[in-house]
Amino acid sequence: MTISSWLRSGVTAAVLTLGLFGLANATPASMTITGNAAPPIGHYQFCQENPSECAYAGGDAGPAILTQDRWKMMLTINYTVNTTIKPMTDMELYGVEEKWAIPTTAGDCEDFALLKRKELIAAGFSPSDTLMTVVLQPNGEGHAVLTVRTDHGDFILDNMRNKVLLWSDTEYTFLKRVSAADPSRWVKLQDGHTVAVGSVQ
Repeated sequence: MTISSWLRSGVTAAVLTLGLFGLANATPASMTITGNAAPPIGHYQFCQENPSECAYAGGDAGPAILTQDRWKMMLTINYTVNTTIKPMTDMELYGVEEKWAIPTTAGDCEDFALLKRKELIAAGFSPSDTLMTVVLQPNGEGHAVLTVRTDHGDFILDNMRNKVLLWSDTEYTFLKRVSAADPSRWVKLQDGHTVAVGSVQ
């Protein structure tokens, strides 16, 4: 199935309607920030190597207005990256345990999220609304996803699923994410209680 036909499918139309109207009433729709957090080592090193990806002088622009076009863009980018980038570990790709990079053909969870962030920004989303996020999976393993802040809540773009969900509708425990005001800083999230990945102190 092509991307265009997938987007025209009845399933996608139903998801779109739920996303813009039904899910908007879920509680809580937006994450609660509880303080500052240490950045993951991989993100810190990524910013050192790619300063333009972590520099933004615009501050917090406020949540994106979620139009149907923007919702379709989120779905398209999530689906396209998930189906074109091959899942591979950092050890397989680079011979190291942890390396964050924007992938071209293969990558792991944070690489998928970095590419989605880059493509959403290119499509007109503010850097302050496309936030790298660290979570715990139900099995206790760390995982990285992309949070997109909107006026309908915080949505998660995940390499483990093509469906875009509100953060509160996922199975994850949310630990921390990039600050909306400064893409080189991280903040703690309310339900975070364990550090899942190495961090810079």
